[in-house]
Amino acid sequence: MSALPSDESAALDGILQRHRHDPTRLLQILIDAQDIAGWLPAPVLTRIAAGLDIPRARVEGVAGFYSFLYTRPVGRYRVLFSDNITDRMLGNAELLDALCRKLWIEPGKMSEDGLVSVTTTSCTGLCDQGPAMLVNGQAIGQLNHRRINEIAEMIRQQRPLELWPAEFFQVDDNIRLKGALLGLEMAPGEALKAAIARGPEGWLAEMQASNLRGRGGAGFATAVKWASARNAPGELKVIVCNADEGEPGTFKDRVLLNRYADLVFEGMSLAAWAVGAGEGFVYLRGEYRYLRPQLEAVLACRREAGLLGKNILGQPGFDFDIQIHLGAGAYVCGEESALIESLEGKRGTPRIRPPFPVIKGYLGRPTVVNNVETLAKTCLVALHGGADFAATGTAQSAGTKLISISGDCAMPGIYEYPFGAQISRILEDCGASDTQAIQVGGASGICLASYEFQRRIAYEDVPTAGAFMIFDGTRDLFEVARAFIHFFAHESCGFCTPCRVGTSLLKGFMDKLADGHGAKADLNDIDWIDRLLKNASHCGLGSASPNPVIDTLQKFRPAYERRLVSLDFEPAFDLDAALAEARQLTARNDPGAHLKTHEEEEEK
Repeated sequence: MSALPSDESAALDGILQRHRHDPTRLLQILIDAQDIAGWLPAPVLTRIAAGLDIPRARVEGVAGFYSFLYTRPVGRYRVLFSDNITDRMLGNAELLDALCRKLWIEPGKMSEDGLVSVTTTSCTGLCDQGPAMLVNGQAIGQLNHRRINEIAEMIRQQRPLELWPAEFFQVDDNIRLKGALLGLEMAPGEALKAAIARGPEGWLAEMQASNLRGRGGAGFATAVKWASARNAPGELKVIVCNADEGEPGTFKDRVLLNRYADLVFEGMSLAAWAVGAGEGFVYLRGEYRYLRPQLEAVLACRREAGLLGKNILGQPGFDFDIQIHLGAGAYVCGEESALIESLEGKRGTPRIRPPFPVIKGYLGRPTVVNNVETLAKTCLVALHGGADFAATGTAQSAGTKLISISGDCAMPGIYEYPFGAQISRILEDCGASDTQAIQVGGASGICLASYEFQRRIAYEDVPTAGAFMIFDGTRDLFEVARAFIHFFAHESCGFCTPCRVGTSLLKGFMDKLADGHGAKADLNDIDWIDRLLKNASHCGLGSASPNPVIDTLQKFRPAYERRLVSLDFEPAFDLDAALAEARQLTARNDPGAHLKTHEEEEEK
């Protein structure tokens, strides 16, 4: 503790006090503490452990789990290039190398003077305006060489971010097609008044009539989830908005939070009215931290208007408030039980279910976890009724769906379609041409070939959380799948062996094929690992990780087969070549200094 400078020690004590020395606030404390010096030195971790009266190992375990927490210095400027496949298609690697050359640093390493480090992060949620990056948590999109030159110069000048050009940090919503939700003009509190007039039971009945299903990808009936939490034992109930939009290619939640925050918060209050909850959390992904100030401002306005807090809208006993909880770069926290673990100040490890969160969730309380879009859609039900909402869409998929479109198209952005919309229509609307394939639902979704473009967006046909990545005829679908596997191997939480080892093995086989050592036997091994991941992973994220390979291997097999160099096993590691330096040092190059090949052994 004595190793901490007095000013940093005082700042850390203030952080602990602000968070009430509450161990469940550990992740938030670590995020705030990191803001002091840009990283988390060992004395800081020790002081936090003492201040929370918890083992230091737990503090270090949490700090080591999240990719946006640093236990080693990363420089005054931490530059993270988005490495999603759509950013790669737009040339992010070339721009990253250009910035590193101008700053005289190696990718992934900090400069010798401790000024800057440059590396990659999985996805920044700016797929519609990439290539993109985060600089100390602030998003910058639409990167090009001119902008990279300016960024390099401002870093060399050590110019504070608040003095950088404002247009650098402009994030466009890119709303291309509005429907019932995006076209809704609603005064704050209007939907809440309509729901209160019906009473909790009447409001829940309207939700049941609406057939609204979760927009996060699983498609679970929202009213059933709410009713389960309402009927669960325990008076302290919780509503959680899952804004951890980590799926590559998805950015609809970013737009809803940026432009329609009132709808999202109103939806959380509507859920609280139905369930009888008194506490709400928005779990905001670390990449969207820059949205927090304006979200806090909206929450403050709602409190002032009597839409949050005690006796909401004069309704006795309707007490509900919302706080924002930041994530710190962990894809797995998009899974609801891992998210709850993170809310409790722990590593984001998925729980074994049952019990389900609606019975035993945050701190053991009945907890409803809904997606951002799902909660916003409840305002439509409150205003117009469940039957009106169910009249749009298909029999099993009521209402509209927000689609995040990126990749090879003229107009990437957000589109809202009624469920049942044909994929070919979506391609036409966004200006796509010569489309070879579409990755629907992000990396964990499904890959559709051109012969499937007559299918429809619906839970009974092509379900999706909202991502829609387009690849034209110039793209190599093997490389697309390989990029996704690298993503999954990096983002595995490491809890279960099938996912931790399986994604690493799958990554190794894909790299082996890419490096020119592919053999027919490798395709059989890839198929075996795919099935292992599907059937043995602890959570849904692990079981979905092989989807890109399964689909592309089935539908675009030539992209794999042209990388096969042998029908027999071909090793990826050349041991004889690895001994070249030893031969040079010993001045030997005779046959005895070389490893014999399999063919030479057979001839002998």
